[in-house]
Amino acid sequence: MSCLLLGFLPQAASAGTEAAICNKYCDARDPSGATGDRTPVTASIYSRTVALHLSDNDVMGWASIDNGNAGDEVWLDRSFDGGRTWSSGSKLGDTSTPSGSAGWRTQMYNVDDWNTAGVGALRACGKAGDRAEVACTEWARTDWNAGSRSTAAATALMMSYDRNTGLFGGNGWWTSANALTAVIDNIRTSGMSSYTYAVSSTYDKNIGAQGGNFTNDYLDDTGWWGLAWVAAYDLTGDSRYLTTARADADHMFANWTDACGGGVLWNETKTYKNAITNELFLQLNAALHNRIPGDSAYLDRAENEWKWFSASGMINSDHMINDGLNDDCSNNGQQTWTYNQGVVLGGLTELHRATGDSTLLDTARTLAGASTTRLETDGVLREPGESDGCTGDGPSFKGAYVRGLGTLDGELSDHPYSTALKRWAEAAHSKDRNALDLYGPHWNGPWAGTPDYGCQQSTLDLLNAAPAS
Repeated sequence: MSCLLLGFLPQAASAGTEAAICNKYCDARDPSGATGDRTPVTASIYSRTVALHLSDNDVMGWASIDNGNAGDEVWLDRSFDGGRTWSSGSKLGDTSTPSGSAGWRTQMYNVDDWNTAGVGALRACGKAGDRAEVACTEWARTDWNAGSRSTAAATALMMSYDRNTGLFGGNGWWTSANALTAVIDNIRTSGMSSYTYAVSSTYDKNIGAQGGNFTNDYLDDTGWWGLAWVAAYDLTGDSRYLTTARADADHMFANWTDACGGGVLWNETKTYKNAITNELFLQLNAALHNRIPGDSAYLDRAENEWKWFSASGMINSDHMINDGLNDDCSNNGQQTWTYNQGVVLGGLTELHRATGDSTLLDTARTLAGASTTRLETDGVLREPGESDGCTGDGPSFKGAYVRGLGTLDGELSDHPYSTALKRWAEAAHSKDRNALDLYGPHWNGPWAGTPDYGCQQSTLDLLNAAPAS
């Protein structure tokens, strides 16, 4: 930990071009008034130690530089998107070590901007006075809205929430549906309601986008959004979310065709029948039946879907589900992606709740038993062909898998998958996490690539589903 020379008052901070933020306190507060001092990250340069200090209760931080000379410079950077961008010209609290001192510190600055729902992070930067090179710590934040592993991961995920578009990553579509679902599930499982605003914000900003009511040509996209709005309805009781989920299910049903004996198309303009679209259709319709008194139509659709899907050939002899069907309606043998193994578990659980048919849970156990065994590498879930990246579609797959597995596990009295879920969560927390509680693509390590909301959503789904540590 850096040594602060408390006998000296820091020079007046200059906020540069970044506007001052006021929460509990306003920016540029003297650290002598801090109620705590935690140093989560440091950096070194030319024998100097640059440190980030956090006062968790104040939700503020400051930077220090030590073991140097007069003229050394130190400042803070603040980011509201997990460190991807920041006001490079601001250099919050930029100050220099005065004559006769070996170390110095900035004033305190807020981590978050509560007035605009800005979820922030800080890092400390510094340089020797006679050198051009700069050293910065990793990004970190206070433990505000991060009192547990899952809430810390939810807060880190919300750093990717674009407050202008109401989507994650700025314009992610079906992946935003999954990210929002993970946040909703975290509110339900953790009791932390801080990010409930994202539900109505996403809805209001995007209800008229694309085909309206969160529909578009890709029927799997529509299914993800439909399930997100079912989750939103469960959380809030707001009937408009259930109405939109019904519109999504109806849009999917309009694209059920007789080709290959039934099933929903992957895309309105293509003939492909694939697993994920039909698994989503199963779960969405069964879920709607379970929430609409007196319904029979959605139940009929769900039962017809499962009758068709179970006989379609997409479930192979290893009880794993391939991607879809060839033009001749045979199993195409394509990759057994994790999400294809997981969504069906949520669907069968919802259908069991609707019908009481215990054979549905027996089938789900068989499928889950196969996937939890075959998709593990060294005891931890790994996506087939898992890359080092966190952008694109693939990083969201594992989250959909563990969400479905967790739903099934909660339905079964012996909770047979809790041990695996907890083992995976422990591995991710210890091997695949940085100082900002951002997670990478490999739950069993090593840390790789650049974190982004796809990996973060999947890990949040895992932490939501796993028994609390």
